[in-house]
Amino acid sequence: MHLLHRIFALLLAALLLAGCGFHLRGQAGMPFTTLYLDAGNPDSPFIKELRHLLEANKVRLVGAAEQADIVLNIVAETSDKLILSLGASGRVNEFQLRYRVSLRAYDLKQQSWLPAEDIMMHRDYSYDDTKILSKEAEEILLYQSMRADMAQQIIYRLSRAKPQPQ
Repeated sequence: MHLLHRIFALLLAALLLAGCGFHLRGQAGMPFTTLYLDAGNPDSPFIKELRHLLEANKVRLVGAAEQADIVLNIVAETSDKLILSLGASGRVNEFQLRYRVSLRAYDLKQQSWLPAEDIMMHRDYSYDDTKILSKEAEEILLYQSMRADMAQQIIYRLSRAKPQPQ
């Protein structure tokens, strides 16, 4: 019980630090200056986080693909929740949360900078149906953490991207 409270407090502290603009990692240094972000749901929390990180790395986001050095196409963003284990009474003991982003990046010549790929993350957590509210809060924090980690991964990949030979 005490351990769960500590984990919850640490996750909350990490989210608060990330929300105020504090980052332990340095700026990535991008090989381009302008980017068009093409996403099916431009107002999703993940896209907002990605936009924030791009701007923090001095990438100017433009309103049209024709104005950009590269286009980052977020093809899909999905989340799933799977049962990992059941107790003797048939109640859920553990869940696995999965978060997947499908993306690709290319320039105006349709030359690939990041080939089409799926990036997937998952988090496992124990479940207790006598603590539904705290477990729902934990699930929300885990999804927020995965979105932030996913955005960081994409920033890292973009910082190392370059036109691929055709």
